[in-house]
Order: sequence, then C-alpha cells, then structure tokens
Amino acid sequence: MRAPGFWWREVSWGARALAPVAALFGAIAGRRMDRGVRADAGLPVICVGNLTLGGGGKTPTCLALAAAARGLGLRPGFLTRGYGGRERGAVLVDPARHDARAVGDEAMLLAAAAPTAVSRDRLAGARRLCEADCDLAIMDDGFQSAHLRCDLALVVVDGVRGVGNGRVFPAGPLRAPLMTQLRHADAILTVGAGPDARPGFAAPGLSHFTADILSPNGAEFAGVRVLAFSGIADPGKFHRSLRAAGAEIVARSDYPDHHVFGADDARGLLQEADSLGARLVTTAKDAQRLHAASAGVVRALHERTSVLEHELRFAGEGDAEAILRRALDAYAAREAAA
Repeated sequence: MRAPGFWWREVSWGARALAPVAALFGAIAGRRMDRGVRADAGLPVICVGNLTLGGGGKTPTCLALAAAARGLGLRPGFLTRGYGGRERGAVLVDPARHDARAVGDEAMLLAAAAPTAVSRDRLAGARRLCEADCDLAIMDDGFQSAHLRCDLALVVVDGVRGVGNGRVFPAGPLRAPLMTQLRHADAILTVGAGPDARPGFAAPGLSHFTADILSPNGAEFAGVRVLAFSGIADPGKFHRSLRAAGAEIVARSDYPDHHVFGADDARGLLQEADSLGARLVTTAKDAQRLHAASAGVVRALHERTSVLEHELRFAGEGDAEAILRRALDAYAAREAAA
C-alpha cells in the first residue's frame, strides 16, 4: 500500500474521520503486545522493528548489526517473515535456489550477508537458525507480534518523517499506540536528518542512538540524468539519497511497497528513459524483485537498471557493539535465572 499524505500532517480531516476505526485497531494491537506469550528461541534475539508502517530502515540496520556481530566473533543469522514470498514453512534461504518470489526481497538481501530463516512462525524460524549453527538471531520486524522473547528490542525511527501525525492506523502510520509500543522497546535508533536527530517524541528511560544511510556507489551517479523508480514504503528517502549523490532526477515513478514489476511497467519505464536520455536507477530491494521476474521486457529493464546501494552507519563509534553486548548480557542473565 501507499501511505496517504495526511498521515504526515499534524491536523487533517482524514485522520479525524478514521479515528474510531483507529481506536479499535489500536486497542487490539496494544492488547496483543501487552498480553502476548513470548516463546524462548534458544539463542539471543535482537528485534529490529518499526513503530510505524514501513520505511524506517530496518533491513540496513540488521545488516549493520550483523557486520558488527561478526567483528565480535559471533555467528549471526537473520529471522524474517518473508513478506511478498510464497514460502509458507520455516525455510533457510538458499540464494542459489530461492528468489524474491519465493522468500521476499528483504530475505534475499539479508541472505547475501548471513544465514536467513524465513518463517511466519518466528519460533520455528529461530530453530532453523540454531540448526544453522548461529549463536545470535537478528529479527527484521516482528516487534508487534509478541510471539518471540527478545533480549533487546531496537525500534528504528525515520529522522525526517518520525511518527507522522502520531495516530494509529488507519488514521496515521503507527502500528499500535505509541506509549504501548515504547513500553516494550529497549532502545531507539533514529536514522537520517543529521547527527543531532531525535525521534520527535519523549522516550524517557530508553537508550537512544543515531545513524545515517550512506550510498557506497553514489559517486557514479554524480551529474547523471536519472529516471528513479521504486516500489518501497518511502520513495522520498531514495530520491534524497540520489540527490545527495549529485544525480539529476529528471523523472520518477513511485509504485506501491513491494510492487512486482510487470511487462507494462517495464515497457513504460524503458520508453520514458529513452525519450529523456536518462539512466534508470532503482533500489536494491526493487532490483531483487526485478531479477526474480526477469523475462522478456522485464529482463531488458533489469539489465538496463542501475542500483543505488545503501549502507547504514551508526553515528557513534562502538554503538553497534554496545547494542549487541547489551542483548548478550540480557540473554546471559535470563539463562542464569532459569
């Protein structure tokens, strides 16, 4: 789905009209978080979640934490639901056999970095990571599911959009009432908007970290006319990264989150790029979906499209390691008390 504009405005008739539905949704979501029975995964678990629907930077955060974990001598693995994929059981992703149609675009990105279990049943997925000899699970999303015991819950907040109008879906972008969610969080990571970024709400008692999204290959787009297309929750973040790299965006095509590109999409994008003399550029997630559907004219689009790479960098030296050690200490204390 594409987020409605009124989610990001403080006062709107749309939010007010949907307030009764939002109150019901919020009550159900909050009760599920408060009363959920959380199972023990058998290994330390860090949950990387969002307070809002999509676009916060969870996947780059997971990748950055995994890199730091390997630096500490750990064997991290990723746990994800596999949104957009057709697999229904607990599956360990095989990059040589699976694609985004089977396990989802995020799972394919994660699996390139570490063992990745795709499962709607989080406990079953965690067990697959144990079988793969992982000693740390980094869970991409699942903060609101209340099914798996987490040793540290890190919520990622976009430094530009924050929590929008502060209302619960569908009146706003929040997945559950803000204070309910914060009760279950251990730390906040604000991504973007500079080194002094703050989440835009009070969170006493929670650790706060900041980070930025960098583009390692951004220099190759400097001064280049580009047609930017993507199917992600917040295309504005993609556009800002391109402009920061010095690209000239002469056209843009924004599709719904996790959009599967078809022949008509591909034909239109190729024709528009040719007419404008522009280079086609997309995100890594979109490239995974293009690769999975790569046949005919979609294959031609895939072959002609460049990817703007993204990498999350924590603002403070040692921040990632501090998050990891806190989770490991919490798990050790829990094990000692059992």
